[in-house]
Amino acid sequence: MVEKWLKRYIDRQRMDGKDPRTRVGLLSGNVGVLSNLALFIVKLTAGWLAGSVSIMADAMNSLSDSASSVLTLLGFHFASKPPDKEHPYGYERSEYISGLLVSVVILFVGYEFLMSSINRILNPEPLTTSPLIFGLLAVSVGAKVAQGYFYKHSAALIKSRAIEATSQDSFNDVYTTLIVLAASILERFTGWTIDGYAGVLIALYILYSGVQLIRGAIDDLLGSRPNEEELSEIAQRLDAYSSIVGYHDLLVHNYGPTNAFATVHIEIDDSWSLTEAHELIDAIEKEFNEEMGIQLVCHIDPIAIQSEEHTTIYRQIKNILQSHQLNLKFHDFRIEESPNQSIIHFDVVVPDNVTLTDAELFHSIQGQTRNTIGNYELDITFDRVYLLK
Repeated sequence: MVEKWLKRYIDRQRMDGKDPRTRVGLLSGNVGVLSNLALFIVKLTAGWLAGSVSIMADAMNSLSDSASSVLTLLGFHFASKPPDKEHPYGYERSEYISGLLVSVVILFVGYEFLMSSINRILNPEPLTTSPLIFGLLAVSVGAKVAQGYFYKHSAALIKSRAIEATSQDSFNDVYTTLIVLAASILERFTGWTIDGYAGVLIALYILYSGVQLIRGAIDDLLGSRPNEEELSEIAQRLDAYSSIVGYHDLLVHNYGPTNAFATVHIEIDDSWSLTEAHELIDAIEKEFNEEMGIQLVCHIDPIAIQSEEHTTIYRQIKNILQSHQLNLKFHDFRIEESPNQSIIHFDVVVPDNVTLTDAELFHSIQGQTRNTIGNYELDITFDRVYLLK
C-alpha cells in the first residue's frame, strides 16, 4: 500500500516537472521530523510518569532521530542545487555531510544517557508503572514499525543509502523500545530495579549506531568501492561488446548518490580506423550514461592482434606470468621495435594478497623473459588499485 502510494507520488512529481528523488527525500525528512517529535512526546510522557531513565533515554533517542530528519531535509535541499562555477560537480555530497552531522548528534545523546543510566545504577529508584505507560510504549512501537516500512519503500524507490540507513535505524528503535518495555514489565512483577541497566544497554546501542554511521559517512566522503552488484553490471555490459579485445583499469568515483563518474581502458584491434574506434567508444559511453547514470570516459588501447609475431610473444609473456602462481594478469601489451632496442610494454595486475614488491616482481619477470624470449627490454607498470581485475 505504501509502495503504491509512493509510486503515484513520484509519477505526480514527474508530471509537474520536479525531481522525484529530491521530492521523496524531502518527504521522508518531513515525515521523520513530525513522527519522531510525536514519539518523543509520547515516550517522554511515559518516562516522566514512570520515573524511568531508560524510557526517557529512549525518548531522547527519538528526539535525536527528529534532529536527524531535519539534517536529512537540509541534505536533500542542498543536494538538489544545480552545479555552478565553484562546484562544477554539483552539491549531492551534501547528503553525506548531513549524515556525518547526524552521527555526531547521536554520539552526544548516547554519551549523555550512558552517564544518566550509570547514575541510576548507583542510585536506584523504584518505577511507577501502569497500563497507561505500557500502552504509550506499545503505541510508539507500532509507530516506529510503520515509519520503518515507509523509509524502506522510499529508499528502494529512489535508491538512497541514506534513507535506507534511516529505515534500519527505525527498526532498531523498535527493538530498543521493546527492551525498555520488557524492563518495566519485569520490574513491575518482580521488583528488580534494572531500569539503569536497561538504560546502559540502550545508551551503548546508541553509541554503536553513531560510530557505524560516522564510518559510513566518512567512507562516502573519502570515496568507497562500488558494491559488487554494480561492478558485475559494468562487467556484463562491457562483455556484451564482442568487437572489443578486452578492458581493464576501471575506476569509479562519485560526487553524490546519483552523480557517478568512471574511466576504463578499452582494448581494440589496432587495424581499426580512428572513426571506427570513436563510434564504438561513443556507443559505450552513451549506454552507460543512459542505462546506469554513469558518466564514463573510455581510453583506447590498440592491440596488434593481427601480428603473428606479437601474438606469439604475447602468449609467451602470459605463460611466464602464470608460472609465478600468483594469479598475475596483464594488459596494455605492445611491442616497440627499433634497430637498436626492442621493448615489450605491458601492465601487470597484482592481487591484494601478493606481498612481493614491484621491484622483486620485475626482476623475476625480466629474468624469465630473457631466458624464454630473448634480449627484450621490459617496461612494466604494476596495477594494484583498480576495480575489475
